[in-house]
Amino acid sequence: MHTKIIEVTQNKKEYLPLLLLGDEQENMIDRYLAHGTMLLLQTDNAPVGVCVFTDEGNGVFEVKNIAVSNAFQRCGYGKQLLTAAENVCRACGGTVLQVGTGESPLTVPFYEACGFCYSHRIPNFFTDNYDHPIFEGGVQLRDMVYLRKDLL
Repeated sequence: MHTKIIEVTQNKKEYLPLLLLGDEQENMIDRYLAHGTMLLLQTDNAPVGVCVFTDEGNGVFEVKNIAVSNAFQRCGYGKQLLTAAENVCRACGGTVLQVGTGESPLTVPFYEACGFCYSHRIPNFFTDNYDHPIFEGGVQLRDMVYLRKDLL
């Protein structure tokens, strides 16, 4: 299967079904989508995964959304998207890539396997900012856990 990663600069909402896999509330996606850099992973020209990241200043970039279609998960596409994001951030002077995620048995080990380490947490982020409880891997998400990776 042939894959390619491209940057999407227009009509980002066209990929809302994929974005909602990584962040299940549309108004939260709206907070970062317009000013974020969006990478799209395609297999045989079909959209399979997305990654959106933002420049937080001082060399710090933040992954705001990463998602791969359910049928294509555990095929290495998430890691490919993160690697591509790291390369773009480095090329833009990035020294750190960080990600905020729920304390989930599905996501934290993925980021750790990609070289990210625990940084800090924001208590009650999910319960304070989402209009419904979010569950992942059988766990209700409450705190936002931040992981970081040095890009130097």
